[in-house]
Amino acid sequence: MTHQELRLSVGASPAQRTVAVLSGVFVATVGLAFVALPLLAGGLLRRLTGPGDPFASYEEARDLPPGMLPPGLRDSAGGADQSNPVPVVGLCGLPFVLLGVYLVLRVLRTAAWLDGSQVRVRGAFRTRSVDLATARIDAGGVPHREVGDDAPMVGQRLRAAITATDRASARRVTIPLRGMGLDSLPPSELRALADAITTGRPTDGRDDGAHAVAVQLHRLAAHPR
Repeated sequence: MTHQELRLSVGASPAQRTVAVLSGVFVATVGLAFVALPLLAGGLLRRLTGPGDPFASYEEARDLPPGMLPPGLRDSAGGADQSNPVPVVGLCGLPFVLLGVYLVLRVLRTAAWLDGSQVRVRGAFRTRSVDLATARIDAGGVPHREVGDDAPMVGQRLRAAITATDRASARRVTIPLRGMGLDSLPPSELRALADAITTGRPTDGRDDGAHAVAVQLHRLAAHPR
């Protein structure tokens, strides 16, 4: 196992990044338009409809019954409990803004590095690291029947990712096993992950699951398909 930092081939391909960024920007723009449009439309509507009453203020019409007051004066006379629903409707666009920003950040920032037995995975907002040599490893394998000694995959078939959980802090990272537009990570990266998992790990039976995942990673590296 090499101690030189290795960047894993996870994340989206350049074409997928372009499409995802454009989609995220479009979704965020639609959300911003939905937030801004009610505010702009409300101001424009007030300018167009403007005060057309014959009374400049409530003081000039204080002797009139409330029912005969112009709408603007009735609102001011009725108190401050009259809320304007137009800006509130615009808040419905905020989830779309957040979704678009998250999509862009997730596509542009997603990356993973392996430095010795330490794996570091960066998501949209934060980066987590775990020592694969001591973490609890879960690949969520699906058992299937062995078909022969020369079969490329026997025992358990790995899913698209493995999960490493730090035993002390319960911090968890998910390591994708698929590369940028590839069916799986390159064989050299799969072997590096397998070696990091088994480095210094006891073989007395307590970590059989981790050793089994490492074996499957070596098999996947030997038979990518």
